[in-house]
Amino acid sequence: MNAPILDSILAQVRTALERNNLSQAAKLIEKLRPADQAEVFSELDEDEQLALLTELPVEESADILEELDEDEAAELIEAMHPTEAIRIVDGMEPDEAADLLGDLPPEQASEMLAHLEDSDEVRPLLLHADDSAGGLMTSEFLALRRRTTAAAAIQALRDWKPDRENIYYLFVVDAEQKLRGVISLRDLVIADPDTPLEEIMDTDVIAVQAGIDQEEAARVMTRYDLLALPVIDDTGKLLGVITIDDVVDVLEDEASEDIQRLGGSEPLDKAYLNTGIFSMTRKRIGWLLMLFLTATLTGSVMRFFQDELQAVVALSIFVPLLIGTGGNAGSQTTAIIIRALAVGEIDWHDALKVWWKEERTGLVLGLGMAIAAYIRAITWEPNPALALTVATSIIGIVLWATGIGSLLPLVAAKLKIDPTVVSGPVMSTLVDATGLFIYFSIARVMLGL
Repeated sequence: MNAPILDSILAQVRTALERNNLSQAAKLIEKLRPADQAEVFSELDEDEQLALLTELPVEESADILEELDEDEAAELIEAMHPTEAIRIVDGMEPDEAADLLGDLPPEQASEMLAHLEDSDEVRPLLLHADDSAGGLMTSEFLALRRRTTAAAAIQALRDWKPDRENIYYLFVVDAEQKLRGVISLRDLVIADPDTPLEEIMDTDVIAVQAGIDQEEAARVMTRYDLLALPVIDDTGKLLGVITIDDVVDVLEDEASEDIQRLGGSEPLDKAYLNTGIFSMTRKRIGWLLMLFLTATLTGSVMRFFQDELQAVVALSIFVPLLIGTGGNAGSQTTAIIIRALAVGEIDWHDALKVWWKEERTGLVLGLGMAIAAYIRAITWEPNPALALTVATSIIGIVLWATGIGSLLPLVAAKLKIDPTVVSGPVMSTLVDATGLFIYFSIARVMLGL
């Protein structure tokens, strides 16, 4: 639904709430899809949200909490009367309920879990980290035995009556619940009714273990175009299933975090407009201070070469040009390498190949930039020696920037550090100081300073 329509509905909801007409406000919310419900809902005050959650049907309230930011949903559950909170969480999907309980204080989470009707489905999911495949999976899936016929499988599906879109595949297990095969819903429907599942199932099942990172699970689903991905333990026992809708959320969250880190900031825990000033400052001040301290290296380099600067004042004219070019070249490289890392095209073992490729690329880029730099320098200062110094320096700086930019993300990934933290501002600040050192060192030699 487009923004103007949602804004209009939001205004109507607020008007109804101002008149204490909760019933009317709830009816307006009920007409929307869950994602649109959550968007309108997030614009309301907490008191209004709590009032509406208790007024709406359980299914609607549960859908809204599933769509809201995890921290925002947890805050609402904390502020809600325990009876109402349990009623709504009971209506959530097991994996979503587990994620929500994981964000609550341990005492409150334990109390709520003890009173949930489907606690047996939720409890196993709490054993896994939120950012793992086990934390992402749902325990709602249909697992059948190998000798079950196609007709019996379809009947089991009818009896199960799943209320969500995770029936893309049916899984086949043995007596020990170990995953043995998978059958698409299409293959099941077109099979002869008396055919055993073991004759139509695919035994080459793509599955992941519960402990792997959720981003890796998302990568597997994307690589093999899967709509659902089974999750197993070390023995091969089927624990749960990751569905495509959960993967989309993971990819969106990971992309949001990477984009925020690219600017030298910690990821926000809530939506931008719902994040307070002090929280926003706390997320950004650490990196800003670190970058500030790192930037003092640039001043230290200039002080070290102050005699050269005094001898040839024109050297300072080209400082912004050179360090800017170096920072941009380095940032380009880190962005490309981080993307290649994210999609699994390269890893630490490819470091030498990556470095050599970027060095050759940097040489070609540097030569092209050197021609432009020489022309620009000679028009600013008609001094061929100085122009040649600038052109030579830009080749060295671009080579250095592409080389270091290719290795930093790989080293960070090897050390289990998010590669995005070394890109953007960090890369630019590092190249600024080292680029100046290269520039002044070349100038000292070429200009005889």
